[in-house]
Parts: sequence; structure tokens; C-alpha cells
Amino acid sequence: MSLPRQRITLVTLGVADLDRARRFYDGWGWSAHSASQPGVFFYQMNGAVLALFGRADLAADQGRSSATLGTGAVTLAQNCADDGETDAVFRAAVAAGATILKRPETAFWGGYSGYFADPDGHVWEIATNPFWPLAADGSLTLPDP
Repeated sequence: MSLPRQRITLVTLGVADLDRARRFYDGWGWSAHSASQPGVFFYQMNGAVLALFGRADLAADQGRSSATLGTGAVTLAQNCADDGETDAVFRAAVAAGATILKRPETAFWGGYSGYFADPDGHVWEIATNPFWPLAADGSLTLPDP
């Protein structure tokens, strides 16, 4: 049996202060899952999980305990159904403690998007893409050309 290879089931963010990170994501309106345990918080998403894990513990788990883990080279994104939802999600993140990198605006590619960083510097894009309609549950499947 061959399993699909183009998938991500878990995204783990290394954080400097686990409690601060949880306060941010909870304040943004996310809910930690009951499977969370000491040292790691899990957030169920559509078909995948976001985890918050202390940076030093994450480096040790990776087998590189002396590594200095950084942030900002990857952008996480949340697509919204319309510009109003994009603005609301963005405002909620800022109210929870996000740092504004670029307020939502009309984008060169024909959509509407903005960027913020969570308290650990992980970059999020919040966007409306009129070329990529969302399913009723908010999931995204790229349309055929």
C-alpha cells in the first residue's frame, strides 16, 4: 500500500517560552487539545496539528541539543473566505500580542493579505485569495487550471 507523500500532518513551532506561546495562541482564539502534555501543546487543525514545543527541547529531540533554532524563514498561512474575515483574524492576532509586519492590503497577485509575527517571531500570512475558494470547513484544495 502506497501512502500519499505530499502531506503535512504536524507542524511544530519551537518557542522560547512555552506558557507565553500558549497564551498567545489561546488569546488568538485557538484551543489547546486535551492531548497536550507537559512541555508541548497541541492545536487540532483541519486534518493536521500545530504543536508548540520549547526550542531547547525541540533541538534535543532532533538530536542536535547544541543547535540554536531560529524563526522567520518559513511563513505559515491562513486563508480566509473574504477580506472582512481576513481583517478580523488579523485583528484578533494583534489583540493577542502579535507584532504587525504588514497590515492586510490588496496584494500584487490579486488577493488581499497581511503578515504578523507571533511572540516567538514565527511569521503568519492572513489572506483572501479569490482564485483559491475554500471549502465549507475552511480547508483548501488547489483548483485545476
